[in-house]
Amino acid sequence: MSTEVTVLLMAAGVLAAATLAVAVALLVRLVRARRRLRRAGLPVERQWVFWGAVAYLVLPADLLPDPVFLDDIGVLALALRSMRKELTAGSGLGSRGAQ
Repeated sequence: MSTEVTVLLMAAGVLAAATLAVAVALLVRLVRARRRLRRAGLPVERQWVFWGAVAYLVLPADLLPDPVFLDDIGVLALALRSMRKELTAGSGLGSRGAQ
């Protein structure tokens, strides 16, 4: 095997590991946001957002092949944003909660 192929395979492996690490970190943040919503006594009205994001990460059907977790990261980030928006709105810290 040539040196170029070895370097390319190693770079692809590092990229796949890095995107997987980001996806797992976002999943952990999403779970923590959901826990905070429950502890605060706020109803989690959009539970489908949480479970949909988790299912998209776990299930093999993706927009991009699984070694590239960029689409998974995008879905998790949108779900986290939605859950945080609900948390700030319910606690009176967001713009909707202040009205």
